[in-house]
Amino acid sequence: MDTLGLGVCWEDMPVGYQFKTVGRTITEPDLVNFINCVGMVEVLFTDKTYIEKYAPQGKRLVPGALVYSIAEGLVLQATLQGTGLAFLGMDLDVKGPTFVGDTIHVESEVLESRATSKDPKRGLVKTQNKIINNRGETVCIYTPLRLAAGREMLAEHWSLE
Repeated sequence: MDTLGLGVCWEDMPVGYQFKTVGRTITEPDLVNFINCVGMVEVLFTDKTYIEKYAPQGKRLVPGALVYSIAEGLVLQATLQGTGLAFLGMDLDVKGPTFVGDTIHVESEVLESRATSKDPKRGLVKTQNKIINNRGETVCIYTPLRLAAGREMLAEHWSLE
């Protein structure tokens, strides 16, 4: 029987492979829950008068950390369910503001994909992920390096044929 919803194995993400996630709108509750959870309760995110006077376009800004986190959720749901083994590092470049009410999606391209030297059942995959808003603007680019399961490891765990 097929198991649906599994991620992509490292061998199935060759250099040059591209994919796009579905979109997700960032809501006011997303912002409030995030800034309160992590303690990022600075006036730039909490004081309406300050925001209207100093924030770009006088709109409610979303921290880059929240934008990246939501983007990671989109990528993980699309590609790494059951195949992601470790997040090893990344570069992150915030290119522009994201506001409450913006819808983002991620466009990814594989930059590196290879078996690990210790275990060919596992691979290293590096992607360039562009977070794009509903106006077509790239608001963030990040390049994560991940450890991912290979086909053989996935088959062993999920009893795939």
